[in-house]
Parts: sequence; structure tokens; C-alpha cells
Amino acid sequence: MGDFVRTEPYGHWPSPIDAALAASHDGRPEWVDFVGDEVWWTEPRPAESGRRALVRRRGDGGEEPVLPAPWNIRSRVIEYGGKPWAGIARESGPLIVFSNFADQRLYAYEPDAPGARPRPLTPESAVGGGMRWADPRIRADRGEVWCVLEEFTGEGPQDVRRVAAAVPLDGSAAADRGAVRELSDGRHRFLTSPRISPDGARAAWIAWDHPRMPWDGTELIVADVCAQGTFQEPRVVAGGPEESVAQAEWAHDGRLLFVSDRSGWWNLYRCDPAAGRAGAEALCPRAEEFGGPLWKLGQRWFAPLENGTVAVLHGAGSAVLGILDPATAELVDVAGPWTEWSAALAAHGSRVVGTAASPRRAAEVVELDIRTGHARVIGAAHEDPVDPAYYPEPQIRSFGGPLGREIHAHIHPPRNPDRRAPDDTLPPYVIWAHGGPTGHAPLVLDLEIAYFTSRGIGVAEVNYGGSTGHGRAYRERLREQWGIVDVEDCAAVARTLAEEGTADPARLAIRGGSAGGWTTAVSLAATEVYACGTIIYPVLDLEGWATGGTHDFESHYLESLVGPIAEVPGRYAERSPVSQSEHITAPFLLLQGLDDVICPPGQAERFLARMAGRGVPHAYLAFEGEGHGFRRADTMTRALEAELSLYAQVFGLRPPGIEMLELSK
Repeated sequence: MGDFVRTEPYGHWPSPIDAALAASHDGRPEWVDFVGDEVWWTEPRPAESGRRALVRRRGDGGEEPVLPAPWNIRSRVIEYGGKPWAGIARESGPLIVFSNFADQRLYAYEPDAPGARPRPLTPESAVGGGMRWADPRIRADRGEVWCVLEEFTGEGPQDVRRVAAAVPLDGSAAADRGAVRELSDGRHRFLTSPRISPDGARAAWIAWDHPRMPWDGTELIVADVCAQGTFQEPRVVAGGPEESVAQAEWAHDGRLLFVSDRSGWWNLYRCDPAAGRAGAEALCPRAEEFGGPLWKLGQRWFAPLENGTVAVLHGAGSAVLGILDPATAELVDVAGPWTEWSAALAAHGSRVVGTAASPRRAAEVVELDIRTGHARVIGAAHEDPVDPAYYPEPQIRSFGGPLGREIHAHIHPPRNPDRRAPDDTLPPYVIWAHGGPTGHAPLVLDLEIAYFTSRGIGVAEVNYGGSTGHGRAYRERLREQWGIVDVEDCAAVARTLAEEGTADPARLAIRGGSAGGWTTAVSLAATEVYACGTIIYPVLDLEGWATGGTHDFESHYLESLVGPIAEVPGRYAERSPVSQSEHITAPFLLLQGLDDVICPPGQAERFLARMAGRGVPHAYLAFEGEGHGFRRADTMTRALEAELSLYAQVFGLRPPGIEMLELSK
């Protein structure tokens, strides 16, 4: 902190957190797991065209990337992907199997072998008809990799089938699709990779079908594994149309553990698979979440330990790590500075690893030794790139909404150690609407937020009705109400901040990406709360999205969010920003990836055509090589600077060092 604090208007403050710095720290480590005694994970490389690198932590603590650019360890199954790698330890060194983003083939790699290079295990798309793979499990005893196969059978994004499959490790399937054994019967549209019981006699997996999303209803299926390695007599042991089973794993004693929301909260259960649906017992019944929405195949909110205890993530609104003793229902939380853990737990012996963060620490790889109770950072360690005094100090708050609804939000007031605003002035605020919409805004250090707050612009992250972390009833507030409840909840938070004297009512903005981009656009059309908005890779045309305009996984999502289009076609036009564009009068910035197959750029182009000539100031930035979620450092830098420029022009701010974006009319 300097010798004195200078007085300058909100939004005029200089900050060491520039857009390039925020972009370089975007993303988090993911897909942590053990390879023998070593811990491996993937982490982002924004400066390397946004690839994800596979990182290895050796026994001596050394940390190194496993493969150089352009190898990109990432799966596109259901477009959001899943665990893209697996590994086993051998006397000759580790064997790794991974999915490469560019061609979506599975590869095997032995990094300790002299002159080793990745070798393909699966066909090229031209040979295999378009195949993707996720959540691999190496079955060394069978010389195979068991995983989820997603195979495209036609020209459209929804011409697809998914099965559990076994891929030979000898590479024989690299040129012969017929060498891939299909383990499941393909009766379900979606499924997770099978988990094999300790004795190898049974397999368990989760499956669901259109029109349900996995947080609506799934089935937990158990089958016998015969000597030939095929599945026999599959039967449902949990789940259904209105029960979401999010994860299943075998305990070391052969019983099946699973997370289900049958109580209204995702809680942990245990059952004897031989008993079928009967006899499942709740291990720690609480009004808390022990699971979450299954957006990516292979997410893990719990991990069984050899001593019979279970490492669990749990909480209401946030997820912390604890160790649960099923025999006593005792749950002991792990001490440490981390307040938000991601669904990436793994266990080996007495060790548990995962990724965790807090409002003062970015996500890092953390290891717990259950014998001592000691947790420590072992990878992707957080280092403050600037003085933490420039970070916001967030507040966890609840707000009152329409019809007495409680709304959860995180408020990040402006904060800069060298600047203060003149007395009797109020800061501008930006309402952040998260994506999903079945998701939530975690309370963690985010330099994109600090980019604004350190300049004197407040941020309010709203976990509107429909968000996860607060039970099924809170999620279901959005059922057939998308574009209403989310918009009302964001507006309620914005109005309250203005009425209580926290925010300047004339300088309120809204921004969001994906589903949050939808909420932003609808908010600009349906309310007069905001002076401007930033719309990022959004849903803008409900009818187009529902009739073949998106990928298979979410192609029926709108049936629960809006209603079946055959029954309520009018809603699709009434709520769509592309149909309601004449009501938008506030300036906006629209950001779009040109390779986005989830929210394709055609929606943005139709929306802009409707806005043309209406005299509403706006800008459109489209980025080549970017899909749904920006990953490249140069893209994220340009997008952040453009967003700040929009607020500067609309709110009358003069942030130093920012090139002003030209707004068209």
C-alpha cells in the first residue's frame, strides 16, 4: 500500500490487475488422480492456444508436464467432456491412456520408455465414423481400456449413440473399429463409464434418456460381468424419472455407494447390489449436497477409502472436504484455508487428493493424509501475482425476491488499497449471471472479478433460482420458468443493492455467458434495471435451439426449462431475445466463439440482424478458434478489455490504459 490513499471516482482507479494477467490465470486444475503413488492432473495453458496439459507430480515432489504442445488432453463427449485420461503404475514405468482434443482419438503413452511417443488406440474419424471417448479405466488384466464411446451415426449433431466399450491396449482398434468391444446394450442415450466391483464380478453405471437431464432423473444400473468380459442381467438398483443419481462407486467391502437426491438433497447412500432397490441406507442424511449436476462424465464428489471411511464433498452453497465414517455417521471436516472443493476427488491408501480454492486462493491440488488429518498443497500452488489487497473481500448474502423467494448471492464491493472514492458517491455494479443454468457461482478467487473491483466497479454474483447447491426444490424453481425466475432474481438483487445505498442505481449492468448470456439478454429486453449488458456465447433463439440448433446432450433441456415446444410453442417466441429484440434499448456487447457448437454463432447473427438500424449502441466480437467457453489468452484479454470499455462509455468512467471499443448503432 502506498504512503497515502488518493481520492478518485469509482471506475477511474488504476490497478495492477490488467486483462492479460487475469487471462493468464483463467481456469483451474482438473481431473486429479493417482498413478501408483504419484499424483497427476490436467491444467489449463491459456498462452498455448488454450490447451489442457497433463501434469505429473513425481514421488520426489517434482512437477512436470507430460506432453508438449500441441497435445491437448481433453474429451468432447457430450461436448462438455469428461475425464480424459487414466493411468496405471508398472515396474517399467507408468502407462497412460488419454483423449486428444484435436482428433478425439484415444492414445496410449509410456512416458518413461526411451523415445516413447503416444500411439493411437482408436480409429481416425474417417475410419471410425466419428468417435469420441471419455472416462477411461485401464483393465490391465484384460489388456483393455473400458470407457464411454460416443459414436456419430449421421450428419446431424443429434445422430449419435453411446455405449460402454472396451478398447484393446495393443492398438488393434486403431485401424479396425470391429476390434472395439461394446459392453452395454445401447438401450440408453447417455451413460457413465462402468465401475467394477472389487471382486470383478459386477459393473455399475449411471444412465438416462431424453428428455431428462442428469439432474432431473437417472438410473443406477448393476450388471454381472461374465468371464468373457461382457455384461449380463442389467438391473436398476436406484434412481428414476424424478431421482437423480450423480455418482456411484464400489466400497472396498463390495457394497455400492451412490449419491442420490431422493430426499430433496444429494446425499450419500449404500446398498447391497444383490438386494436390488431394497435396503439402501442413507449414510449421513443432511439438508446438504454431497453431489452436484453431472455436466462431465467422471465427476467425483466422494471417494471410498480402504479403511471403510469415505472422503466426501458436502455443504449448502459451497462444498468442503470431510471424512465420513459410515459405521457411526460421524463426519469430520478437513482443516485448511480452502472453502470450495471441485468434483475431482481420488483416493489411494490413506491419501485423498482433489482441487480446492477460496476467496483468497485460486484452485490448487491438495492432498490429505487421513492418518494425520494434515492437508497440504502438492500442485498448481497458488501464488499471488499482485498484492492481495487488490482482491475483493466478498460477502455471502441472501436477498428477498418475488413471492418471498430467498436468493443467494456473493457481493464483491470495490477494493483498492491506494484509492478511495469521494464521499457521497456510489459505485457502479455489474450483476453476474452464471452459466448452466443448472450450476452455481463458486465463492473463489477470480481475477476477472478483481479486474473490475480493483478499478472501482462492484460485482454481484447471483445464484438465482435454479442454481445448484441448495437442494432440489431450489433447482426446480426454474422448471418452465427460464427467462422469468432467473431474470427476476437478478433484478431483485440489483434493485436491493441500489435501494440500500450499496450501488449507484443509474450505473447497473448485467453480464453472463452461455445460460448467463441468455439471462443477460432477456434482462435487457424485459426490465429497465440495467444501463447496459455483456452477452457472452448466449442462447438467444429458443425455437432454433430446440429444433436442431444445438448438440445432443442439451437438445431436450428446454422441455424442463421452458416446457415442451409442441405444447407451449408461444413461450419460445415470447421469451427469446431474438424475437423480443425491439424491447432492447440499452447498449450491449456481444461476444461469440465461431467454433461454438453448443450456442452456435448463427443465433448471434440473427439477433444482430434484428438489432440493425435501431440506434442501440452495441459491439460484436467474434473469435475464430474459440468454442463454448473462451480458452485462449488473447481472446480472454480482448474480451475483458472490451467489456470494461463498454462500462466506461456507458457509466462515464475513465479507467487508465484502456482502448475504447467502438460501439455501432
